[in-house]
Parts: sequence; C-alpha cells; structure tokens
Amino acid sequence: MTRRPDSEEFQRMKYVVSDLFTSFVAFGLFDICRYHILIKSFSLHPSLRDFLLEPKMIWEQAVVPVLMLAIYWLSGYYNRPFGKSRLEEVLSTISSALLNTVWIYLAFLINDHTGFRRVNYELILILFGLLFSLTYIGRLSITILARMHFRKRQWKFRTLIIGDSEVARRVGNWLESNTDRMGHEIIGFVPVEGEDNIKDNRTVRTDTPLKEVCMRNKVDNVVIALKNHDDAKVLAILYHLFPLEIPIRIAPDTMSFLTSSIRLKDIYGEPFVDITSPTLSESSKNVKRVFDVLASIAVLVLLSPLMTLVALGVKRNSAGPVFYSQERIGRHQKPFRIYKFRTMCEQAEKGGPALTVDGDSRVTPFGRFLRKYRIDELPQFWNVLKGDMSIVGPRPEREYFIKQIVKEAPYYGLVCQVRPGITSWAMVKYGYASTVAQMVERTRYDLIYLSNMSLFIDIKILIYTIRTILWGEGK
Repeated sequence: MTRRPDSEEFQRMKYVVSDLFTSFVAFGLFDICRYHILIKSFSLHPSLRDFLLEPKMIWEQAVVPVLMLAIYWLSGYYNRPFGKSRLEEVLSTISSALLNTVWIYLAFLINDHTGFRRVNYELILILFGLLFSLTYIGRLSITILARMHFRKRQWKFRTLIIGDSEVARRVGNWLESNTDRMGHEIIGFVPVEGEDNIKDNRTVRTDTPLKEVCMRNKVDNVVIALKNHDDAKVLAILYHLFPLEIPIRIAPDTMSFLTSSIRLKDIYGEPFVDITSPTLSESSKNVKRVFDVLASIAVLVLLSPLMTLVALGVKRNSAGPVFYSQERIGRHQKPFRIYKFRTMCEQAEKGGPALTVDGDSRVTPFGRFLRKYRIDELPQFWNVLKGDMSIVGPRPEREYFIKQIVKEAPYYGLVCQVRPGITSWAMVKYGYASTVAQMVERTRYDLIYLSNMSLFIDIKILIYTIRTILWGEGK
C-alpha cells in the first residue's frame, strides 16, 4: 500500500542531522591532518592527544560544526527537502563548503602563523575537501533513499489537477508515470466551466468549495492544467488556493502573465512553474529574512529613545491610545494585526473604512508630522521581527479594500506570495493611494517588484525610502 512521503519537516531534519554529523567528523579529521602538517613542518606539539585536548581545540571542535549549520541554512538547501536535482545538490554543497572554509580559516587557522604559503594552502584544500566530500555523501545518501521510495511508488504526493479536459488528463498521466524525483497520486480532476470536461469517476464534484476539497483530501500540491488560456479564470482559482500554503504549479504555456519569469531550476525540473514562490533564490530568501530580523532588532533598540518621545508626543497632542492597530492581510492571505503610532483622532473610522486623502481632517497636527517623515511606521518593525512582515515588500491592505481591488484587478492576489513590507517599490514610485482606482494602479508596481525580486532591488528601494524620509516626502 502506498503512502504519502515523510513530512517536509522530518525530511528536512534528516538533512540537518546529516550535515551536523558530517561537519563534526570532517572538522575532527581536519584537526588530525592539521596536527600532522604542523608537527611535520614545525614540531609544535609532542603528541596528537595533547594537541586535540588543548582547551582551544576542544572549544573549536565543539562550536565550529554547529556554526557551519548557519551557512548551510543560509544557502537555502533545507528550504525544499524534496525534488532536488543532483546538479543543484552538488553546486549548493560546493558553495557552502567554500564559504565555511573561508570563515573557518579567517577565524581560526590564520592564527597558526605557519609563515609558509604552501602550508596554508594545504590546510585550506584539506578542509574544503573534507567538508565537501563528507557533507555531499551524507546528503546524497538521503536524496537517493527518497528517490528509491518514489520510484518504488512507496511515497506519493497527493495531487489535485485543476481541469478535466483531455489536456488535464494527459498532465495527470504524465505526473503519475514520472517518478524520477517525486511520485504523484492524482486524487481527482476539477472540471472548469467553459472547457470540454470528461466527467467520470475521477472528476471532483464542483458543489464543494475548492479549498475544502484540498483540506479534506490532504492535498500536497495543486497543478493547474487548462485547455483554454484564461487569465482571469486562473487568477480567480489562485486567489482561493493561496491561503492553503501548498505548492500550486502551472504549465508554462498555460498563462504567459504568470510564467514569464521561468527560472533555470524550473527548466531542469518538472515542466511546471511553482507560482506560489517568488522569483527569488532560496538562499536570497533566507538572507532577506536574516536581514529583516537583525535590522528590526537594531531599529527597535537604537531608536527606542526616539520612539519613547514620539509616544509621549502622541499622548500629549490628542486623546486616545499611543498605538493604532488594524487587521491587514499578509502572506498567503493570512490576517495579522499591524501596529503604527496613531496619527488620527480617536474613532476616525466610526463611519466605516476610509482611505486617507490630502488635507484629511482626521489627521492630527502631530500625526501629520509623523506621516510626513514616515515616523508613524516605526512600530511595524515589531511586525517584521514577528514574521508578519518584511522590511521591503508590497504594502498590506485591509480585506475590505482587497475585495474591491480584486474586482478591478484579479491579479492582485499574486502579491500574497510574499510577506508584505514596511516600504515597497510601489510606495517609492507611486506613494500613498487615496482611492481604490489608485490602489489598483499602484498594484502594478508591486507586480513589477515580484517579477524582479532580488536583494539588490531591496537595497535600491531602501535607499529611495531613506531619501523620502530625509526629504519629508511622505504624507
């Protein structure tokens, strides 16, 4: 009887444990080689035992392998524990081993003072060789074992196909027969209005909401395979599926709007594009998150005196609480509470949700100053630290306005691929929106950002944002 594969968390833990174990072994073997090279060249230590039991060496042997895991995590290797290509695995392991070699040499080996370049080169090459070879052997063993389970059809991903035409059936047959990296168990085909649906015992009933079908059948991923290319139809499907936080894949020829940024990893893998993941490398995703956390901690600590003064100013200049919180929609359409310094009078929206306009009478005099220099946004670094937001990303909106935006721009749901941000390309190039029509127009800048996401673009947006703050161009 076939079963679903191990959970991603368990498979990821296998790689982590393997990397930690091989790191301890590799660094231990390196210290033995290090001893023999140094004793041969300089006769520095009387015995291997004395060398390895030095307090400094014991500390290194205990701490260095643990610190190496940070580099492995930053590389993004653990982000996708299934479906790895061999080339991807080799390149990721080489780059991680090289980075670990460099920082270990600079932190520990450079103090050996050998005085001979040849000895230094030998130590570096040995360290790199041990780190790469042992780490790769451990990783490859886990990957091969997983592939064996897939090829023997012992593991299968429960997959739902959106579409019930001949095209969808061909896609389903291909997925079930292709077990090179991952196996698929097609649990059903969802008929789509306007297509030539086959409708047999594998057809999913359409009287049940798609989200409920996925949850009830414990779907691992969804594949959209439509015969007719209909942008609005696909976007409507995506909008309802994003909250499930499962991979949603689409054939490259199904929708050019979504598949215009096919990445190399997609080409070498299955001929489907994962449209629930932004065009950002796995390592860049992790680096971006680390930057968010470190920068948020720095801002909250260093600017705490300023935030205290602002809090006193808000309290003194108008009645009401210091902070203003509001429910916004974030990544995968998950609601969260955003925090800001209050810039409006109390009960400013007692008549219902309303966007801020120029000269808005609801904004207090002190609040107008805070908005001009974006100081009211500082508490949102707490949202970033919690993981609700990022420093750079599409601005989060309220569900009340999102429903109106989606009617005019169905593609708005695509911004839910990433964490919303304190600042964004749309805020830099367009600014605040005072009408739904302007919000729709601003969304186009968010889509440009999603199609070109990179750490370089984030830095560029931050530079523009700092200029906006210094010149007081907020409102």
